Amino acid sequence: MNNNHMAVVGVGATGTVLAGTLLGKYPETFLIGRKPELGKTLGSKGIQVSGEIACKAAVKNYSNNVGDLKDFKPSLIFLTTKTFHLEPILENLREVFEPGMKIIACQNGLGPEDLVAERFGRESVLRMSLNYGVSLKGPGEVAVVFFNRPHYLGSLSDLNTGLGKRIADQLTACGHDTEFVDDIKLFVWKKMIMKCTMASLCAVTDKTIKEALDYPPTREIADACFEEAMAVARAMGYDLDENYLQQARGYLQKAGIHKDSMCIDIENRTPTEIDFLGGKVVEYGRAKGISTPFTLTLTNLVRALESNYLNLA
Repeated sequence: MNNNHMAVVGVGATGTVLAGTLLGKYPETFLIGRKPELGKTLGSKGIQVSGEIACKAAVKNYSNNVGDLKDFKPSLIFLTTKTFHLEPILENLREVFEPGMKIIACQNGLGPEDLVAERFGRESVLRMSLNYGVSLKGPGEVAVVFFNRPHYLGSLSDLNTGLGKRIADQLTACGHDTEFVDDIKLFVWKKMIMKCTMASLCAVTDKTIKEALDYPPTREIADACFEEAMAVARAMGYDLDENYLQQARGYLQKAGIHKDSMCIDIENRTPTEIDFLGGKVVEYGRAKGISTPFTLTLTNLVRALESNYLNLA
């Protein structure tokens, strides 16, 4: 298979970084965004990435219609949309997908790769855990605030091990230091225990990560949520030892001066990714008979904040 025919679906902050680096080596990479006017901006100004990753790239192929990928026939489709866009994106990909195509779920959250696998089969899906923080400065212009190298890439099927390693090498060559791992869900849990806790806590309190960890009352809540998420992870087969929490807090300190993206979602009165973050910890916990009262409280408070502007029942 020719892995050089690529598409990036979702040109927000994360997708813009990925697209910019890929375009440097694979200028035909096809971008799918939500707004036609973004295509005009990218066509005239290109993509500019600064910070821990820096590059500039021209954009040749852009559309706001996923169906336009049908004639392009990408071998690799990177999904970098927010998780609340995932269902309609997957429905639109039905008319594009052909046997042999691989879909790489790059979203934050627990379980997006399983949703993709339900539609297209486990052998068609890879999962990527991105380990950088990105700030969107404007259309096509982003800053990579930190990059805890490497990213991790894994497959849901052993049939894709060789291919996955080649994709990791391609991404590394583009500036996205990436390591292929045998059990990607372990690495997802390692990141998402932190994300599932701090996203909700910061959104509810409107604090930066550092502020939430430094303030004793919110730190107490965070520690309780960490323990709940770790208990659920153990029940799912991923036993993270106590050293993990110390490492996790060190990771969070690097991003601590920034607000989590869920804070921005609340400020902008847009949907959040709560269903794939704290909501999944609660869901998995219930399935395993594990109580998660702190995570449940934060999750439902975020949903309540959303309901103020999304008119959810």
